[in-house]
Amino acid sequence: MLREMTITTRFAPSPTGYLHLGHAYAAHTAWAKARAAHGKFLLRLEDIDRTRCKPAFAAAILEDLRWLGLSWDGAVRVQSAHLADYSAALARLEAGGLLYPCFCTRSEIARAQTAPHDGEPVYPGTCRGLSIAERTRRIAHGQKYARRLDVTRAMRATGALRFFEEGSGWVDAQPAALGDVVLARNDIPTSYHLCVVHDDALQGVTHVTRGEDLFSATHIHVLLQSLLGLPMPVYTHHKLLTDETGKRLAKRDAAPRLRTMREAGATPDEVLAQLQNQPAASHSGVESGAA
Repeated sequence: MLREMTITTRFAPSPTGYLHLGHAYAAHTAWAKARAAHGKFLLRLEDIDRTRCKPAFAAAILEDLRWLGLSWDGAVRVQSAHLADYSAALARLEAGGLLYPCFCTRSEIARAQTAPHDGEPVYPGTCRGLSIAERTRRIAHGQKYARRLDVTRAMRATGALRFFEEGSGWVDAQPAALGDVVLARNDIPTSYHLCVVHDDALQGVTHVTRGEDLFSATHIHVLLQSLLGLPMPVYTHHKLLTDETGKRLAKRDAAPRLRTMREAGATPDEVLAQLQNQPAASHSGVESGAA
């Protein structure tokens, strides 16, 4: 049985665009859960991708959340200001022999695999078996590479894992389904997977509420938590909002922006009421609202 605890939730968008209704739903869900339990609600900006994340979008996120009436506790954690923290975590995994360099391009991976996961190619392990000499030779010749987690070896180190999903109970973790995920690239020295488990632990997040599209990522996150000796939060993967055609609300599809609605005269109460009336995406089982 899970022990009682002071609830701490968080909303962690990437400042790659303006907040839309899907973000508002995710943020309000986490905020409401914390406030109902007299707990803490944290705000984090996951801006490690400096080519897509912009300061103007970061400022707009804070402005839109305040307009919506969502307050957060403490300072906003900005991930790009803490890259050394993630490098240290990456070094621990590397010291344990759990990482290897991958020299494959995205197109090579797409051609080599036959079972995409949620529309994304699952890495077939092409570079996992390269000898140390071959890896060293390629790196010395300046070939670009990513650092991947050897999931099979990692699972041998941790043994069987599971996580607690509110509303469903204990779920057996199956991180191998995502393949050997990338934990760092030449242009981005860390990854979402590594940063999120590090920061949730550092900030004392006890309950992660996020969209059901990230349910599969939780299997990898539980593995990383075990490898790094980090506490495991309770998870809730909520529904995703859709448009009238049933398509998920997303930035790339011009989902209704909060600031556009505000400029059109909408009030925060009207937006929150609209969230309650939005259709939910259909799904099988439990599968960020911050797309």
